[in-house]
Amino acid sequence: MALTIGMITVDTSDPIPLARWWAERLGGEVTEENDGWFVVTRHPGGIMSFQKVDDPTPGKNRIHLDLTADGDLDETAQALLAAGASLVGDRSEGSMRWITLADPDGNQFCIAAH
Repeated sequence: MALTIGMITVDTSDPIPLARWWAERLGGEVTEENDGWFVVTRHPGGIMSFQKVDDPTPGKNRIHLDLTADGDLDETAQALLAAGASLVGDRSEGSMRWITLADPDGNQFCIAAH
């Protein structure tokens, strides 16, 4: 049996602005708004959706995205911070370095050099 990722879905109390934020960061677009209860974005890396829930799970998300930056890692982080992300940590292990950020809803994700 082979599985492939069909879509990554994020729970949020306000799907449209969060979907737009991620679409802009990933070079994609919002393709479905469904009256704001289930918003779909498409970008070169695939599909993300954002579903409205009354009470998103509190605390650190259990699944997060690991993204690679084609350009300078610090410049990419600064652009994400200027766009509304928040810094969680700047980490390294051996020769590998990554920066953990959170989107405007607090969902953590990591970026590393390509």
